[in-house]
Amino acid sequence: MPPHRTQRLAGFLVRRRDAGWLWLTLLLALPAGADVTETLQSVKPGVVGIGIFSPTGRPRAVLQGTGFAVLDGLHVVSCAHIFAKPLDSANKESHAVFIGRDRQMNVRAARVIASDKARDLVLLKIEGDPLPPLKLGDSERAREGWQLYFTGYPIGSVLGLNPSTHRAGLAAIIPIYTPLPSAAQLNARALKQAKDAYEVFELDAIAYPGNSGSPVWHPDSGEVLGVVNSVYVKGSKEAALTAPSGISYAIPAKYVQRLLEDARAKAP
Repeated sequence: MPPHRTQRLAGFLVRRRDAGWLWLTLLLALPAGADVTETLQSVKPGVVGIGIFSPTGRPRAVLQGTGFAVLDGLHVVSCAHIFAKPLDSANKESHAVFIGRDRQMNVRAARVIASDKARDLVLLKIEGDPLPPLKLGDSERAREGWQLYFTGYPIGSVLGLNPSTHRAGLAAIIPIYTPLPSAAQLNARALKQAKDAYEVFELDAIAYPGNSGSPVWHPDSGEVLGVVNSVYVKGSKEAALTAPSGISYAIPAKYVQRLLEDARAKAP
C-alpha cells in the first residue's frame, strides 16, 4: 500500500503508512442527535405558565399549570382541566399566561377560544407581543422506547416561574380506555370512554400537577409530540406530590392539531 494513503471510513479521515497507523482524525462526525441543551434553548422561550390573575388577590398571580405557544405566537395550548373551576368575578379574576423568570413575571391576559374536554386540551388567545411558537411534530411516528423531554412548571406555587425539564421515556402507546373486570363497575364515565377511546402516551417520568400542559418534545428537533395531562396516582391526590408514581400520561400532538384545525374552521 502506498505511503500516506488516505481513506474515509465511517465518517473518519484515516491516514496510513506502511509502518501502521500514525493518527486518526475526525473529519466528519457520524450522524447523531442534536445537543439537547441547544434544543432546550429553542423550546423554553415558547413555554409559559398558566393560571389566574386577580388585581386584588393575595397573591395576585396563581400559577396552576403550563402551556406553550403555537401558530402565530399569540395562541397557547394547555390542558382543559386547568380551567374547570369558575372564575371569581367578585375578585376580578381572569385567566392569564405568565412569562418571565422566577418571581419577576409578565402577565398576559388570556381567553379560551376552543377546547376538547374529552381529550383535556384547550386553546387560548393571548394579548401582547407574539411568543416564539413551538412546532407540532407527527405523533403518529412516535415509537415506544423513544427518549423524549418535557418542560414546564411542576410546583409553581413553590418554585416560582422557573421551568424544569425532565427526560421521559415513551413507555407505551395505549388506549385511554381500560376494560373493566366486571359489569358491576360500569358507569357513565366508563361507557363514554369505551365509545370514544383514544390513544395516549404513557411516560416513564415523574410529573407533578403543575406540569399539566407541558409540551413533550423530541430532543433532536424540538418538535412537540404530546402534552402532559395527568399522572398515575397511588392512593390520595396528595400522593401525587409526596409519593409520585413515576408514571405520567400525555395527549398525542395529533389531537392538538385537530383542535387547531377545528378552531380555524370556526373562526369568523
